[in-house]
Amino acid sequence: MPAADAQPTVPRSGPDHFPKIELHVHLEGSVRPATLLEIARRNGESLPADSEEGLRELFTFTGFEHFIQVWIVTTFVLQRARDFRQITVDYAAQAAAQGCVYIEGIFSPAEPVVRGVSWEEIFEGYCDGIEEARERHGVEMRLTPDITRVFERELGEETALHAVSYRERGVVGIGLGGPEDPPEPFAGAFAVARAGGLGSVPHAGEAAGPASIWGALTALQADRIRHGIRAVEDPALLAELAARGTVLDVTPISNVRLGIVPSLEEHPLPRLRAAGVACSISTDDPGLMGTDLTQDYAAAARLGVSAREAYEAGLAGALCDEPTRQRLKAIGEAFDWASLE
Repeated sequence: MPAADAQPTVPRSGPDHFPKIELHVHLEGSVRPATLLEIARRNGESLPADSEEGLRELFTFTGFEHFIQVWIVTTFVLQRARDFRQITVDYAAQAAAQGCVYIEGIFSPAEPVVRGVSWEEIFEGYCDGIEEARERHGVEMRLTPDITRVFERELGEETALHAVSYRERGVVGIGLGGPEDPPEPFAGAFAVARAGGLGSVPHAGEAAGPASIWGALTALQADRIRHGIRAVEDPALLAELAARGTVLDVTPISNVRLGIVPSLEEHPLPRLRAAGVACSISTDDPGLMGTDLTQDYAAAARLGVSAREAYEAGLAGALCDEPTRQRLKAIGEAFDWASLE
């Protein structure tokens, strides 16, 4: 696990450089086109486009299913521990430049495993990456690998077992990603993860409706919900989330670019807040979406979420150890939030 006395860097004051916490970023989806091309060349692989402009055109999504297809044909070039480490450190540098002090990074290990990459190479690469990120950029990172729904349940349980085995190196939770099929079949894998001391942070309520969120809460005992924005379709669910204090990881720009919501102005974030549901702000897949933390926080601000509110929700939802939580709390308390108004 990252050193207990590591100190996240306090960002300098300024319109964009205020403390940020990000709980929902897919590290494979954080890679910028130039880096994807570099890694593809290094590994002797071809991408659907051979230029940065061509990749950016490819990243114009027609919907969630198209996004999944593009994800598959681009992220497969990530194959070695060096690749996983590099993209983790690269994203930490980008986030730190925008004031981020804590990140929970997502990765999907089963996808490279079925292509022949070893579990150890994947986990070691990401774990080495979060250590280097702290040392070089002052960003405290933890890892929350996803179980991928399209694979057999046995592979999900194997993902959970490997995640538990890397708990001492910064893995703090287990997620559930991919096409948003019902979560209940993966209850066994989440039970393995929870027994091993990991939190439960499944995707739910993005492409699918409230039933997906209810399933995550009941079958997977979710500590936090990744997305969850479609909870607004069920008043009883909104009340339940508020009563539990369950934090939602909201990614405004991703939601618009994937067609989950028609426009930013129609985003349900204000209704979630009005119901008393805590919402952290994240980028989701910033390399693929062409966004960053500054843009997503600005979008959230347009919807009424202040920088301080986003930080406090991120702190409430974080799965970090208590000493890290107290340091992050101290950063929030020391910052002059009024200077942003």
